[in-house]
Amino acid sequence: MQDDHGKAALGNPDGARATTAQNSHHLNGHTQNGSDSPATPSPQWDSRAASPAPAEVIPREQWGGKYEFLLSCIGYCVGLANVWRFPYLCYRNGGGVFLIPYFIMLFVTGVPLFLMELSLGQYGAAGPITVWKCCPLLKGIGIGMLCVSTLVCLYYNVIIAWTFYYLGSSFQSPLPWSCDAPANVGLCGNGTAGNGSTGKGLSPTEKFWNEQVLGVAYSEGLHDPGPVRWPLALCLLAAWIIIFLCILKGIRSSGKVVYVTATFPYLVLIVLIIRGATLEGSLQGIAFYLTPDWSRLANAQVWNDAASQVFYSLGIGVGGLLSMASYNKFDNNVIRDTLIITGGNCCTSFFAGFAIFSILGHMAWKKGVPVGEVADSGPGLAFVAYPEALALLPGSAFWSILFFLMLFMLGIDTLFGNMEGITTAVLDEFPHLRTNALHKSLFLGALCFSFYLMGLLLVTNGGIYWFTLIDSFSTSFGLIIITLFMCLGISFFYGVNQFCQDIVDMICPCPAWCLKVLIYFKVCWVFFTPFLLLFILTYIFIEMYNTSLHYGSYVYPRWGKALGVCMAATCCLQILIWAIVAISKETGTLKERFQKSIKPLNSWRVNNLNNANRVVEPERVDAPFSVTLTDMDFTAMNWEMGSQA
Repeated sequence: MQDDHGKAALGNPDGARATTAQNSHHLNGHTQNGSDSPATPSPQWDSRAASPAPAEVIPREQWGGKYEFLLSCIGYCVGLANVWRFPYLCYRNGGGVFLIPYFIMLFVTGVPLFLMELSLGQYGAAGPITVWKCCPLLKGIGIGMLCVSTLVCLYYNVIIAWTFYYLGSSFQSPLPWSCDAPANVGLCGNGTAGNGSTGKGLSPTEKFWNEQVLGVAYSEGLHDPGPVRWPLALCLLAAWIIIFLCILKGIRSSGKVVYVTATFPYLVLIVLIIRGATLEGSLQGIAFYLTPDWSRLANAQVWNDAASQVFYSLGIGVGGLLSMASYNKFDNNVIRDTLIITGGNCCTSFFAGFAIFSILGHMAWKKGVPVGEVADSGPGLAFVAYPEALALLPGSAFWSILFFLMLFMLGIDTLFGNMEGITTAVLDEFPHLRTNALHKSLFLGALCFSFYLMGLLLVTNGGIYWFTLIDSFSTSFGLIIITLFMCLGISFFYGVNQFCQDIVDMICPCPAWCLKVLIYFKVCWVFFTPFLLLFILTYIFIEMYNTSLHYGSYVYPRWGKALGVCMAATCCLQILIWAIVAISKETGTLKERFQKSIKPLNSWRVNNLNNANRVVEPERVDAPFSVTLTDMDFTAMNWEMGSQA
């Protein structure tokens, strides 16, 4: 089937975009691919020409303004990983030297893939599944994105539940994890050791985290989840209720919420940096964070850490970016937005390190130990090391409330994006839900409640073991494979030249600097980005084979690791499964089936009408995949348009 870009362009309400020159260019962009195909017999064409009454396309929402989209994307990308992972990776991999591989990976892998996902969503005006009308063979990429996003949403809101628990506990004085709390007198002795323990036992913060919050001390491992911890279950329920209320009206509600949730963390970071700079020992922590170790550049682990941090912090390949971009206006400058969002994300990661290590440096100074002994990453930093440092400050309850409010805002913004990827995909497949507020509300309520029920496993005594398992494998090799196929599919099946032309059409008139930058991105999409994704994928497989998965001193059994591999494999196997389905729907030899399945459908980009009163002429060819249009067919369509005019 030939691409019907010409018809899609005609459906655009923007009169300036529906020019004859643009239509002919869209047609020429794909006509060459199918020019050797035999002409369709005229009887079959005539029988298809008599189409039913015109179908009215259900309009999609749009962002209330460009700042809502920018803030939503920044809030989605700037998440917990920027605060609890980047600073740790920076000091572990050579301090300031780590910025060299980080920026290289950012500009060669992160920014090109970010632009690709935003452009695909904006041009197609569709979610992660429907957007693959541009190449039906790769519909499984959208299904795989949906699987990854489901796993991420499942465990990510558990972090918000932990944050709620700590936030509520922060209103107590003294803080329940500080040495001033009566329950911790035995752990801290006479208090001369700061907020840590005097022996080899648990510190007050570790005891609070492991026993009172998680209950992991009462579980033997993955096979022994134990009972649900109802205080955490209530926190998880509250988190899902907040998410439901924020996404109930789609981007109309979440687009307003981000004005607070995306900006508040920056205010807190600035306050923490200023406070940290006034503390004794803060410079020691900053020096530990940035002191360069040039020998680390020769270590492959450093480059893999840089690539993975860029990849995961930008939220590529999960469907959230694609979905949010699908609500943009067609003429939005997607290249400008890409540079702003990725630059903001990178700067946030870097400056968050000052807020973290200035206060950790003060804690190390007060306890008389090296900074390396108190530094940590992930939940260990957010819920053990940093709360312990905050407990040492005057007015510790205030700083604790501020810090956990920041974590809540960071987490909820990222969850907005992931949930948007899921809901947009479903609403695009079942568009009648958009017009029925009751049915849409019931769907969103059922979705959030289902996630809550599944998440109860993660708030049991042994829930942290399941949390770590899903966290380790949900965004592992499966996500890399999905993104690799997205890059290769757009570059070689849809056509990198056509894709670049689509971007130019959206930014028309395209500034000269955009055209120059687009040449660089084209080279990355075809050569550098796939190569680096293969490097990351190879390293993941080697590391997964050579190292065991563990949480603390607990080593996961083989069946647990196998379960994680199956989760990741299920996500990426969707590509193969749905490719087989697409080819099986075609007719002809295997080669002909393949060629037909990589050509865009007639309805590609027809959803981007952005006009509630627009009625679209139904497709002349109703049978998917099975009819091949030729130049003569498009010429006839243009002649009909001319006669009507």
